[in-house]
Amino acid sequence: MNLVKRFFDQADRFGDKTFLGAKGKDGWYTHSWKETADAVSTLADLLQAHGVGKGDRVLLLSENRPEWAISDLAIMAIGAYAVPAYTTHNVDDLRHILALTEPKFAIVSSQALADRVLEANVSEETVDNMIVLEAGSHEKPDWHTKQVAWPTTVENAVRPDISHIDKDDVCCLIFTSGTGGQPKAAMLTHANVIHNVDSAKEILDVIPVDENDRFLSFLPLAHAYEHMAGFHMPITQGAEIFYCESTDKLAQYLGEVSPTMATAVPRLYDMLYAKIKSGVDRSSGAKKYLFNKALSIGIKRINEEPLTVFETLIDPLLTKLVRKKLLQRFGGKIKYFISGGAPLDPEIGNFFTALGVGIIQGYGQTEASPLISVNHPNKIKMSTVGAAMSQVDFKISEQGELLIKGPNVMKGYWRNESATAMTIIDGWLHTGDLATVDEDNYISIVGRCKDLIVTSGGDNVAPAKIESKLALEEEIDQAVVFGDVHPWLGAVIVPSPEFAATVKSSEELEKKISAVVKRVSQELNSVERIRKFIIRDELFTIDNGYVTPTQKIKRAKVIEDLAEEIDALYGR
Repeated sequence: MNLVKRFFDQADRFGDKTFLGAKGKDGWYTHSWKETADAVSTLADLLQAHGVGKGDRVLLLSENRPEWAISDLAIMAIGAYAVPAYTTHNVDDLRHILALTEPKFAIVSSQALADRVLEANVSEETVDNMIVLEAGSHEKPDWHTKQVAWPTTVENAVRPDISHIDKDDVCCLIFTSGTGGQPKAAMLTHANVIHNVDSAKEILDVIPVDENDRFLSFLPLAHAYEHMAGFHMPITQGAEIFYCESTDKLAQYLGEVSPTMATAVPRLYDMLYAKIKSGVDRSSGAKKYLFNKALSIGIKRINEEPLTVFETLIDPLLTKLVRKKLLQRFGGKIKYFISGGAPLDPEIGNFFTALGVGIIQGYGQTEASPLISVNHPNKIKMSTVGAAMSQVDFKISEQGELLIKGPNVMKGYWRNESATAMTIIDGWLHTGDLATVDEDNYISIVGRCKDLIVTSGGDNVAPAKIESKLALEEEIDQAVVFGDVHPWLGAVIVPSPEFAATVKSSEELEKKISAVVKRVSQELNSVERIRKFIIRDELFTIDNGYVTPTQKIKRAKVIEDLAEEIDALYGR
């Protein structure tokens, strides 16, 4: 079995049933399974006609849209490797990708993205042909890169011969987030992704998730998480996939698409949580009471505590007045959000669960295709990332690092044997994550090994927990904790723009942030408390280089760039 055969089998099974959906200038449009299969076959034929064959690489640079899915499947269908890239990548990022993977063909969505590729290709001279889905005028030199038109789909197109594709063949090169340096390309095989999908299906069948479901795909498909959970998993389930090309359209599309499933990173829940809490705080006394009552009853259920007679009587009314209205924000039909990509704060997870919006938290990393563990719908522990997937073995090293072994582990890093040897040792993938395990074998991620702060007093502190607690406060948008080899911890704090706008002076801002930090510190042990902080006005973003495409803050870069201010804080 390989991923392309699985898709064609499903296309034969579901035929004219809707598979892909997207919004164009004239509204929503869809592709059936059969139409998609024909488009895949047509594009595969075009790629072969332009010299792309088994083992070649094809750059895929686009927002989430049907052509992304068609391209991924067509590239795999001829035995080539898809090389997905983020639309946020600049020329230098793309130059690194081209130099490492040497794709001979590129498929990009817009002229602006094509121009970046062309500029990066000037020095690398690897891309011979390029499809630009929405081509326009440009000033960048094409050099030897020839522009090719997206092919018109041939009805009942002859399917490519996929018999030569083995389950252990590489299907894609997915880049790591690059929080600690240049991103590396993980070689994922068909077997890797199929194991992820099949293991997830075993768990989701409990809900169930099947051909009657609709996924909304809005996380970048270049991310291993969305590539598996938002694309190949719905194929296996026979579900529909509707695309959202940017997060600023998410609220609108949730209402229009009414998905039953969606994947998301904790940053989305953080923002929704802050927005909902702020709205409740501004509402009338009656609305605030009803909301808080619905929340408290939901928390009781999570904790398996008995309800009072009054709570039992009022609960159906709260479902109508509070929970159903909240559910409508997500389209009204959502069964579960699947959370991954970073740790979810348990308070936020329980908040949504208590109000009737289900969240299943999982854990993984690109090198594991990416799924490693997940909470089971019948036994959710929001403070954990769940139990290991089937056939995945794990252990905790003496240093507290989570090690895993199984059919989900990548083949290695593309053209980087030394990094591969340092990451996979005796078959065990060293995740780089600090973890603990409870009595049910549910895993909790404590932090990153490389981020672990060791104070001058010898105390080991994982900063992620503290940063999460700080960012939960409505006054704070982002936080980075530091204190390695120092006697106490400090933090870089970015106030939320809404809060900062209400403050009249920098002195008042510092005073109010100080009060928030002291409030949070009361929930921490003595070595975790923040003694001093630096206030930064500008948000950490992808554009200013402090956030990865997967929305992770580059902690090392923040601390390095603010070294003088940090040293001054410690009196150096």
